Amino acid sequence: MNWTKLTFDWNQARALVAVADLGSLSAAAKALGLTQPTIGRQISALEADLGVVLVERSGRSLTLTVSGREVLEAARAMAEAGLRLSLVASGQAQALAGPVSISASDMFAHYALPPVLRHLQAIAPALEIDVIASNEISDLKRREADIAIRHVRPTGSELYARLLREATAHLYAARSYLDQIGRPGSVAELTGKNFVGFGKRAEMVQYLEMYGISTTESDIRFNSANGAVAWEAVRKGLGFGFMAVDFTRGLTDVEPVLPNEISVKFPIWLVTHRELHTSPRIRLVFDVLAKALEAQP
Repeated sequence: MNWTKLTFDWNQARALVAVADLGSLSAAAKALGLTQPTIGRQISALEADLGVVLVERSGRSLTLTVSGREVLEAARAMAEAGLRLSLVASGQAQALAGPVSISASDMFAHYALPPVLRHLQAIAPALEIDVIASNEISDLKRREADIAIRHVRPTGSELYARLLREATAHLYAARSYLDQIGRPGSVAELTGKNFVGFGKRAEMVQYLEMYGISTTESDIRFNSANGAVAWEAVRKGLGFGFMAVDFTRGLTDVEPVLPNEISVKFPIWLVTHRELHTSPRIRLVFDVLAKALEAQP
């Protein structure tokens, strides 16, 4: 290897990758914890070091030049190598201390994780847990999270995954709402009723149609991308909505609607990176989560 050629600053290359991926100096600065002028100076310095123009600036928009796209490809390979280095290093850490990030849907983050985290705090108080409550799938290969709770089968040989169990969801409504409108005796009687949506209204309509429930987007009288918000709307009597049985046990203000006819099955997967799974602190959190979530509440 010609060591004299390795003179450029990695931070400059990282800035280029972040700007290319996120689309602006401000977004890249926020992601990297830097200021926008700093990102701009790093890219300008990289251009000066390489002697080529990498980015064309037009107002607030940035466009990679042909040279910029070629350099970006090499810089992205460096970023991937850096992530692999980080994974290996994290996997070798022996102490039951330090940060561990867990990605989960907002419903699992809200209802399922707090008691598990309380147990983890008791047995490993030096852990620093970061919960990423999102209904998007975190990219574990890019270190968006250390551990993920997913409801779709993971793919990729670099991932370590365990299917914990299959959970069930039903259609629910508030007892006060059912006392007001009556309790449907068949799926057909749900036509024209008010529903609480979770996500996009059009997708909710398609989902309901899978169970023979004829609705329109106007029947989705309340909608939220946040599952916890949508569930509270159901409990307050705004309409019918889906919920996992796990999170309804002990509740007296809601009841399932036609549970024999409308029953949804979904898997609970626990996933981490194979390199991280060798880390004692990651392994501890993974195993505690697995034991807690594979059991019926």
